[in-house]
Amino acid sequence: MQISARGDYAVRAALSLATAYPTLLSTQAIAAEQDMPRKFLEAVLADLRRAGIVRAQRGAEGGYTLARPPRDITIGQILRAVDGPLAGVRGLRPEETRYEGAAENLPRLWVAVRAAVRQVVDEVSLAEMASGKLPGHVRKLIARPDAWEPR
Repeated sequence: MQISARGDYAVRAALSLATAYPTLLSTQAIAAEQDMPRKFLEAVLADLRRAGIVRAQRGAEGGYTLARPPRDITIGQILRAVDGPLAGVRGLRPEETRYEGAAENLPRLWVAVRAAVRQVVDEVSLAEMASGKLPGHVRKLIARPDAWEPR
């Protein structure tokens, strides 16, 4: 799985908002804290606002806050809001792929890959991520000896 810069920035911005929740944060404050370009951050926050993950308040005391408590927002929701579906194969959803011959069973593998990704990003909330108290099944994955090894 490849996490885009947009996805990475969206999750980091949402984590800043989670730690400040329900207080409003300005784009300038988030950009400074996370060392992000403000213009790019504004575009990412606009995507999150359209998806109902954050809400904006205008004015001198304005800024952004999460639209729901951090425990009710998953990392997967944030990634989908800015990048679309989590797993795609040549622009198709895994279950939409069709192959002939030796590759005929490949769609099953693509669906399994998507399910594995969902098992992590859809089951970790902003609150868990911000506190570092990840679910047990995610901690087990991180603890595997090969988890931190590049391949």
